[in-house]
Amino acid sequence: MNKKREVKKIKSGNYSKEEHSKEPISPTHPKHLYGRIHALVEHKLWLQVIFALFFGIGIGLLIGPDIGLIDFEISKLIGEWASLPGILFLKIIQIVVIPLIFVSIIIGITGAKNLRQLKQMGLTLAGYFIFTTIVAVTIAILLASTIQPGKYISQDSINLTDTANLPLSDVSFSMPSFNEIPSFIDRVFPTNLVGSMVYGELLAIVFFAIIFGIALIAINPRKARPLISLLSAVQSLCMTIIKWAMFLAPIAVFGMMIKLTTEFGISTLLGLGAYVLTVLIGLLILIIFYFIIVYIFAKKTPREFIKQIRDAQLLAFSTSSSAAVMPLSMKVAEEKLKVKPAVAQFVIPTGAVINMDGTALYQVIATMFLAQVFGVSLGITALLLLIVTVVGASIGTPSTPGAGIAILAMILTGLGIPLAGIALILGVDRILDMSRTTVNVTGDLTASVFIDKVVKST
Repeated sequence: MNKKREVKKIKSGNYSKEEHSKEPISPTHPKHLYGRIHALVEHKLWLQVIFALFFGIGIGLLIGPDIGLIDFEISKLIGEWASLPGILFLKIIQIVVIPLIFVSIIIGITGAKNLRQLKQMGLTLAGYFIFTTIVAVTIAILLASTIQPGKYISQDSINLTDTANLPLSDVSFSMPSFNEIPSFIDRVFPTNLVGSMVYGELLAIVFFAIIFGIALIAINPRKARPLISLLSAVQSLCMTIIKWAMFLAPIAVFGMMIKLTTEFGISTLLGLGAYVLTVLIGLLILIIFYFIIVYIFAKKTPREFIKQIRDAQLLAFSTSSSAAVMPLSMKVAEEKLKVKPAVAQFVIPTGAVINMDGTALYQVIATMFLAQVFGVSLGITALLLLIVTVVGASIGTPSTPGAGIAILAMILTGLGIPLAGIALILGVDRILDMSRTTVNVTGDLTASVFIDKVVKST
């Protein structure tokens, strides 16, 4: 008799609010995917990457122009072949990052209890992300203006190569002028989801994912569940591919450092010490800023916070990809930081796309460093343009290794700084990429704590 009543309810779609709220819409929690990549932390992938980085530098010096054990043309050829695993590594990550972000945002949105809570979270999160990005940019400008790292390197010692062959990521993003804002907004609203994925239009993809996720909340849970199951399967598939790619990470770093060291030599790399130090100091100050936020809103000490999130930080340092760390970050947020599942599932995937404080800080310091090297004066107007550009560009930066370099190229072009300067900082970008990704992931976890305390559960 009860079964017959249930069948009638299914056919008629007659559900009470209590039945609707109790029935889970998402059968597979994204955090359960963390097991696919957590083994990389246990096997100390980050330590392997560090060893590969310095070992690659050592081999590069032996066969490079400084010591010159072999002919320069032969060493250059060795460098090109050694960099092949790094190229494959970047390509594999780029293949899966867009579908991974798309499905993760949708699954995260469906974790919200209702549309009212989702609206409150979204507005609060947007304001928080903009505020922290502005703080990061301000820290960068003050540090670069005070330390002036560009003054520690001689322009005569720079051996710049053509940027045509630089490993820039395929990022389709540019800051619009005032007259272009209407057409820019038009591009943000996707007309072809597949086309947006092909061309890497992340803002359009994020917008579509948000609309898609909201619609899934609005329809009957029984009808939504099959599609959510499919999206969960896609997410699991992406994480499996990422896990395979991560095994290439130490070899990729080793080969890329051989290539870069054989091209530049040790003298130019040592001259970049002030630049590297400036970026690392800025990232450290930004993490201290996160500590303050967590202490104010969650009453957690920096030591306690670091202890709870260190697994996610180590994996971020190893992979240089916020997207690859998403499942582990969600698990850390829920189980160790005690963040509500709905908040973690929405904030972490969204933050992996638009919360790039560490990248924004790096881009400002790199821009001002190259401006100082080439003697380009940046006045108040240029600095304001730099702030607006970096804040806007950080929203559309893919969470993949090396994507920050591509955005930096766009910023340099807009400020009239020679694009060839990118070739100079590529030699030390890997260690900085690992460091700023760690800060980005820390920022996402901090945001989840903040939203969990500020947004009331309804």
